[in-house]
Amino acid sequence: MARAAKAYRGMGMEGSTARWYDRTTRKALADFKALADRIAALLPPGAEILEIAPGPGFLSIELAKRGFHVRGVDISKSFVVIARKNAAAECVNVPFEQGNASALSLGDASVDFVVCRAAFKNFAEPVKALAEMRRVLKPGGMALVIDMRRDISLAEVRQYVKAQDVSIINRWFMMFVFRHMLIKRAYTLEAMRKMALDAGWVAPRVELAPFGFEAWLTR
Repeated sequence: MARAAKAYRGMGMEGSTARWYDRTTRKALADFKALADRIAALLPPGAEILEIAPGPGFLSIELAKRGFHVRGVDISKSFVVIARKNAAAECVNVPFEQGNASALSLGDASVDFVVCRAAFKNFAEPVKALAEMRRVLKPGGMALVIDMRRDISLAEVRQYVKAQDVSIINRWFMMFVFRHMLIKRAYTLEAMRKMALDAGWVAPRVELAPFGFEAWLTR
């Protein structure tokens, strides 16, 4: 029997690594709130939202607070547990479940909006993941993929890391991970656009962002 393809590239975000990520990213809650406000401005009240790779769940939680029906799917068992605890602490109902971005368990045309933030570069089957986003969206629905870009400069990375409210040791660790792992996995804007086209999206809009890119895809 053929071995199933690994769902992500690099080390998995489990155990102590997932807990470290939870502690670190919760210091950027203002960014998650701002993104949730941007998304909320595009959608009707009560819209169905899927977040792929929500990690600790901060964006999904903020979207749920704004009255949307949100569901999160993450490959990491640890993140699913952490996200559920974070949602319970904020008194919101967000079903977080373990799953593969390239083989979602959702039905066809079942959600209004899909969002994936800071995780797409780690997917082992990115075109399949993009095709799955398209499959689960209702006609007229939108997907938003936010990630770093391959041609980002180390100066930009240093500036970003320096702005984070973390210890010197954590800054060093973050720089190491960005330089030796994440940048190598990231995509250029043109590569992202091509993958979206290969996945069946029509006229994908891939835009430059301060730390990477935003890919806006309409079903």
